[in-house]
Amino acid sequence: MTAALAGLDLPALQRYFDAEVPGTTGPLTAALLKGGKSNLTYRIGDGVHDWVLRRPPLGPLTPTAHDMAREYRIVAALQGTNVPVAQAIALCEDTEVIGVPFAVVSFVDGHVLQDGDQTAALTVEQARACSEALVDTLAALHAVDYAAVGLAEFGRPAGYLARQVKRWRGQWDRVATRELDSLDRLTDALGRSIPEQAGETIVHGDYRLDNTIVARTDFGSIAAVVDWEMATLGDPLADLGLLQVYWDARCEPVLGVRHAPSANPGFLSVDEVAERYATATGYPLDQLPFYRALGYFKLAVIAEGIHQRFLAGKTVGDGFAQIGAAVPLLLDAGSESLA
Repeated sequence: MTAALAGLDLPALQRYFDAEVPGTTGPLTAALLKGGKSNLTYRIGDGVHDWVLRRPPLGPLTPTAHDMAREYRIVAALQGTNVPVAQAIALCEDTEVIGVPFAVVSFVDGHVLQDGDQTAALTVEQARACSEALVDTLAALHAVDYAAVGLAEFGRPAGYLARQVKRWRGQWDRVATRELDSLDRLTDALGRSIPEQAGETIVHGDYRLDNTIVARTDFGSIAAVVDWEMATLGDPLADLGLLQVYWDARCEPVLGVRHAPSANPGFLSVDEVAERYATATGYPLDQLPFYRALGYFKLAVIAEGIHQRFLAGKTVGDGFAQIGAAVPLLLDAGSESLA
């Protein structure tokens, strides 16, 4: 059986799988796929089947963050839609099992393009097809009738933008390791600039290239969208604005790897991302600078939270030492977007 992994009690998980996951055939093995920056993600196997388990990160958690039930519910609701997701397998909210709630979904085979070294190895044609599929899949998500798939009570879409500014400022106050005047300036500027909401849709909340799985044999196809922990109902352009932020190499320290979109000239430009999305959805883009600024603000607060956990020794894996230095750069980028 796999050696002990931080955040995972494998014997307890074995008992749970034997009782609750149909088809479990033997001793479980586990490997950490992604740890510490957000929810911890493990690949679980029994020699025949493979699953993915998600649990909250180690250390103190901010209110409403890392909600396993929300993440599982939206994956279950999107089954059978035009949005590719893993198969929902099990949700355990009993903290007596491994100490925290967790969710289990099917393992989806494919490419997770996290690193610029990976994207640099693609042909120009593959990179373009991949970025086009990424945008098209976001447009497909925002086209889902959330009430029809059982998500009418998943969030309060009206007033989303004002709540986002307030929420992320509140999150900063909970996780801040220092005082930054640039945080106050950006918060105030966002509060003065809130536009009329573009629409009311499902919002992924952290939509980016490495939160998708690209099909193994077709770089122009997304096999699954993953990491739904921040999903809610709100303004679709918030997802587009944040995707554009991730297209900016200044977010590289937060991701902890070589910046992926800038490593291959075949990827759509940041403007082409917006134009393709607008063509697919019909949403106007005249207020997009606000949404980008909101994205920089949100990512800066997330990065500060990761930095706080790193300083407390509560991260799992590598790549955390430079995240704190990225926070002021992201805040400045947000202010530049509104200038």
